Amino acid sequence: MDVSIPDKTYFRIGEVSSILGVESYVVRYWESEFKSVKPVRTRSDQRLYRRKDLDELLIIRDLLYKDHFTIKGAKNQLSRRGSITCQEGTVNQERQLLTAVKITLRQIREIIS
Repeated sequence: MDVSIPDKTYFRIGEVSSILGVESYVVRYWESEFKSVKPVRTRSDQRLYRRKDLDELLIIRDLLYKDHFTIKGAKNQLSRRGSITCQEGTVNQERQLLTAVKITLRQIREIIS
C-alpha cells in the first residue's frame, strides 16, 4: 500500500484516519493499546498527531492488516524492534561511562604515585 503523507508537522485524527484507511475510532483504539503513539492535545482537547506518531501507526496498521498479527503479536514485534534500539543506545552510554571511569581512575593513580 503506497501512502502519500502531506508535508506537515501535525495531523488531526480525521487526516490520520484517511491516510491510514481506517476509521477514527480505530486510530483512538490503537492509541490506547500502543503506548508509543502519543498525540499532542490542544486546549480544546483535540488530538494532534506528529509525523513520528503517523509513522508508528503505519507500522501498526501493516502489522495488523498486512502481516495479520494480533494486537498482542504486534506489541511484541514493536517491543522487539524497540528493544534492539534501546540496547544499542544503552551499550553506547555504558561504554562512554566506562571510558570516563577509566580516565578518572588513571588520573587518581597518577596522583597517588
